[in-house]
Amino acid sequence: MRFFSLLLLAGSLAAMPVHAADAQNWLSRLLKAERQQSFQGIFVYERNGSFSTHAIWHQAGQNGESRERLLRLDGAPVEVVRVDGRLQCGSSILADQLIEGAGPWPPRPLEPQRLAEWYEIRMVGESRVAGRAAVVLTILPRDQYRYGFELHLDNETALPLKSLLLNEKGLLLERLQFTQLDTSTPLTKDKLEPGPTCRPVEILQAASPRQGAWRSEWLPPGFALRSMHTQPSPVSGETITYLMYGDGLARFSVFIEPLHSPLVEDARSQLGPTVAVSKRMSTADGDMMVTVIGEVPLGTAERIALSMRASEEQADR
Repeated sequence: MRFFSLLLLAGSLAAMPVHAADAQNWLSRLLKAERQQSFQGIFVYERNGSFSTHAIWHQAGQNGESRERLLRLDGAPVEVVRVDGRLQCGSSILADQLIEGAGPWPPRPLEPQRLAEWYEIRMVGESRVAGRAAVVLTILPRDQYRYGFELHLDNETALPLKSLLLNEKGLLLERLQFTQLDTSTPLTKDKLEPGPTCRPVEILQAASPRQGAWRSEWLPPGFALRSMHTQPSPVSGETITYLMYGDGLARFSVFIEPLHSPLVEDARSQLGPTVAVSKRMSTADGDMMVTVIGEVPLGTAERIALSMRASEEQADR
């Protein structure tokens, strides 16, 4: 789940000389807890100096299935219910339709052995969060193309009690921190059922484009294409190509849509850890807008956008 993937680097921790295998063992325990541990609690989310408080109920089944409900407790009500990682309903401010498999907070695989190629994983100390003892892991990028992570894992269950995300300058981009966590009280059915404002979400059946219809001539080391779909734009009706890339921890998406207006210009923005970079591209089929969105540094997203190319087959049509 996305919450368990918001881990990050902090520069003020006192390092402890612990073997890297111990840190990888904790990541493996985290993966197991994510599949098998039920819990409920309250956490605080911080981004761009803005805070919000959320309740979460997570029920894990014996065969890896799960049901989860999240509810924002302050500001405009926001509610999400997911079953086995798929969005079932969302509050009215969420999109009514989503590409299949591309909804908010889709699960991402954590592969400790593979991550070690692109991140340095360390145990750096101990902490106490929400009244529970925790160990502190840092996951430090080995290059400038991705962010690092810090994760405070519960001693008893290995669930993440606190996560921080900082940019390359050490500035905080995102924080999630439990203030209450209960792993022993059984979850009641009413806590997992959606409220009246949680509207069913229609998952669009996305089509598969021709193999290799679009490609990136440059990717950060370790990133690979995880999925590719096409679907009609709900605004223009034009076909949008959607590609998702990941390194096992970080990820970004690329959207490619035909353009018919000379007034649309390149753009770039960042909200907390999420960047969006749009670049106009000329192809044999006309102008396209390439947009990269993800939790990667702005320079990484810009380089990826500039590297996108149509296949030779598509360019020759």
